[in-house]
Formats: sequence, C-alpha cells, structure tokens
Amino acid sequence: MPHHSRLSTLVLDCRVDDLREGAEFWSKALGKPVASLDQDGDGRYAELETAADEPVILLQKVGHDSRVHLDIETDDIEAEAARLEALGARKIAFVKRWWVMEAPTGHRFCVVRQQREPFGPHLNRWE
Repeated sequence: MPHHSRLSTLVLDCRVDDLREGAEFWSKALGKPVASLDQDGDGRYAELETAADEPVILLQKVGHDSRVHLDIETDDIEAEAARLEALGARKIAFVKRWWVMEAPTGHRFCVVRQQREPFGPHLNRWE
C-alpha cells in the first residue's frame, strides 16, 4: 500500500534545565517568534512559529549532549520505518508514538505521525 512522507521538523536537542533561554535565543537568531514555551505541558518542548510551507522548529529538553536532529512525518509510521530500514537505517527505539532511527552515517532522526493538515508541499509518495 502506498504511503507518504516529508521532512517535518528540525529538532534542537537542548541539554538544559529550562528551555526558555534557548527558545528566546533561537527565536531572535532565526527571526521566528516563540509559538510555545511548553508545547506538551511537560516542560520538555518549546516551538518557534513557522509558516505552513516551512519545517517546524522544535526545541526539546534532553539528557544527552545538545545536537540537532530531523523528524520525517508520514501517514504510515511502520511503512516509512521499513522503507528507511531497506535503505540502511536501523530502528533504535519506539518512543510514545514515533520511531527513533539511525542513518548509516550515524545520525539519529525520528519517524513521526503526520504533523500538519494538509500535508502541504514537498510530499513524497512511496509505493
């Protein structure tokens, strides 16, 4: 069965106690207003405001070193994860409702459910 996917989110993994300072810095650095300092109500996610045709910019409080990772959104998480495994990626862990994966290059990324309605531009269709 065909499914769809596209680049969804640029995630700034931040090893900090409070995301407020990081969100304010990246807001000013990128010229994007802060949309939320506590997206999920648990203090772990802050979001910058982006246009519908831009990737989401999310700050995530983490316990590992700070880095940036990508999220790929899809209408079929299992099919997309399998497609990426066939390309050489490997599954690391299923967390809440997404797969953490690792590319052959060692980069971590996530396969997440569709984030915006409609999917928008730059959509890939996989058979």
